[in-house]
Amino acid sequence: MTAVIEATRPAHRSPQVLRWLGAYTASTLGDSVYYLALSWAAVSSGSPAQAGLVMTVSAVPRALLMLVGGVIADRLGPRRVVIASDAVRCLATLGLAAILFLASPGLWALAAVALVFGTVDALFLPAVGALPPRIADRDQLARVQGMRGLAYRMGAVLGSPLGGLAVALGGSATAFTVAGVLFALSLPLLCALKLRPLPADERTDGTALRDLADGLRYLRRHRVLGPLMIVVLLADLGFVGPLNVGLALLAQQRGWGAPGIGWILFGFGAGAGAASLLLTVRGRVPRAGAVMGWSMALGALSIGALAFVPQLPVAVLVAVLVGLLAGLNGVLCGALVQTEADPAYLGRVSAVSSLGSLGLAPLGFPLTGAAIGLWGPGPVFVASAAVCALSGVFALAVPALRRAELPG
Repeated sequence: MTAVIEATRPAHRSPQVLRWLGAYTASTLGDSVYYLALSWAAVSSGSPAQAGLVMTVSAVPRALLMLVGGVIADRLGPRRVVIASDAVRCLATLGLAAILFLASPGLWALAAVALVFGTVDALFLPAVGALPPRIADRDQLARVQGMRGLAYRMGAVLGSPLGGLAVALGGSATAFTVAGVLFALSLPLLCALKLRPLPADERTDGTALRDLADGLRYLRRHRVLGPLMIVVLLADLGFVGPLNVGLALLAQQRGWGAPGIGWILFGFGAGAGAASLLLTVRGRVPRAGAVMGWSMALGALSIGALAFVPQLPVAVLVAVLVGLLAGLNGVLCGALVQTEADPAYLGRVSAVSSLGSLGLAPLGFPLTGAAIGLWGPGPVFVASAAVCALSGVFALAVPALRRAELPG
């Protein structure tokens, strides 16, 4: 009963939402520190090619197991899966820190931990996306998604400097220790969550494979979520690769250097944070599907323009616009997933929606780099913009998706 009463409060005043948000923020900070520590340790222990291989080890199990993670989240309950995931990440990073303090194990230990992280991420990401309906009312889920976006941006902005400071003070071992402590901080907050009972919160007696097939059928038949998954996949495949790989090569070609990349990423983060803040304050968005489609189309133009801007200050302003429009698209997609999906299927739906950006797109980074090497950043950014524009046009062309609303 207490969980039900607390769930009726506004999202920013709900103890349940704030506990979940605190745990998610600590976990996101831990992720950022961990990846910086891993990249530094890999570069320090091997060649650039070997370091790149270590950094991509996580992507393979994450892509292969993401859908399975969604099934596990729905079968076992998302809170259990999130707690277990952060506990494993805490133990893995603290264990690696202890090994690095005592010896120099080489790349094998880093690759092993990266493999563990990729596997755990495949479980964590669908589960953390399935928690909001169990702690907040449906009319607060858009605000919760906006708050989650702000927490993610804060973790990305603060995590890298924190990790860099830890490396400077005590090397990779210290940075891994900081990451492990951050993961540990999330555990008492998650354990304190009281989940509201949901009528659709059922456990199935079938096999995991049958549950997965059932979830995919549910998506295929849903008038909003089915088309939305296509939109998300197109947008991720068009956006993630060029931004992560192409931006570095673009800055190198323009002579902006590492500081230029930092300023552009700052502009993108500021725009995306503003979009999350807007949804947090606004909450209700009439015809959210149409807003999402137009933001994709306009964001595509901004992505294409980024490759042809010669001056760094103008590129930063364009990056702010890209971040604002892409960030708005992202939080609207996430909020529509939260409000449209049956809670009993939300782990599997979250897994499918995360598969493009966090599972499949990273595997295409080498292909994106090769394309830029052959044709330069301009044509690749234009191709990326075309794919993103296609996702926006598709969103506007599907009546049920175009008319979808976010309550608030």
